[in-house]
Amino acid sequence: MKSLVLEDKDRELVLLDRPDPVATGRQAVVRILAAALNHRDAWIRQGRYAGLKFPVIPGSDGSGVVLSVGDDDDAHWVGQEVIINPSMGWGDSQTHQDQQHYRILGLPDDGTLSEQVMVPVNSLVPKPPSLSFEEAAALPLAGLTAFRALFKRGSCLPGERVLITGVGGGVASFALQFALAAGAIVYISSGSPEKIEKALALGATAGVDYKDPGWVQSLQRQAGDFDLVIDGAAGEGVAALLQLTRPGGRLVFYGATRGNPTGIDMRRIFWKQLNILGSTMGSPEDFSEMIAFVDRHGIHPVIDTVFSMEEGETALRRMDDGRQFGKIIIKIP
Repeated sequence: MKSLVLEDKDRELVLLDRPDPVATGRQAVVRILAAALNHRDAWIRQGRYAGLKFPVIPGSDGSGVVLSVGDDDDAHWVGQEVIINPSMGWGDSQTHQDQQHYRILGLPDDGTLSEQVMVPVNSLVPKPPSLSFEEAAALPLAGLTAFRALFKRGSCLPGERVLITGVGGGVASFALQFALAAGAIVYISSGSPEKIEKALALGATAGVDYKDPGWVQSLQRQAGDFDLVIDGAAGEGVAALLQLTRPGGRLVFYGATRGNPTGIDMRRIFWKQLNILGSTMGSPEDFSEMIAFVDRHGIHPVIDTVFSMEEGETALRRMDDGRQFGKIIIKIP
């Protein structure tokens, strides 16, 4: 099979022939028809991820058709169009993942940037007919992260004012679409005027450029304060987000791409009785609920660009540059 492979840290993504996987036990081999990139893939290439292993086929997101299964009890899956849940080994708790056994497809397990991938049968979910393979491939990692952060951790309700930071990236873009579908009033921030315009076109009420020194005051004039804030950056911006969250409100972090803040105003947190919540990926139940939510509301993921396998390195460089709005797709013929 043809696969896009990272042979080592700081090396280009190369297209190589790799052995076809053979399903054993409760495993399935999926013929991938579309895959999507995440910042995780770029961070693995940069050596900025735990548990690095090379060579590796990256890619957490994929959709396709089941070719074979290892157990006759799973034979009904063969020939089905599926989306792969990349959140593996979650465990039995709905409150958190198994800290010892949890992993994400694409490292250490070979991922979806390949003509075929082997995954546990319980990672398969039927693809809604309303979604193309490219749209379905866009959903898994970012959609699951957004869904859990917004609904399972953030308890987003219709009519609430929600602030989503860093729109343009996959998780934030899905959080925008999901919150709008749930009836929330959504404001966004971005460092790009073009991305703000695209978010407004999707239905955001207003947006601000976080590079503008007065962006906090601008949001306060437009919206007052927020019932719920969804953020994946952290860093020094946390102080502003605490200021923007209403008394009794919720602030959900699903990442910290800007690192840890040097200081947090604890008095603001306890006096306003804020709820500070962490969120990572999601459980199998969250994934199934997310796919059903997308299908029920007729949501179509925002796709930035579709590349061929031969353009894999170009696609990863676009992810590195951070210029995308929505998901970057690799189409696998």
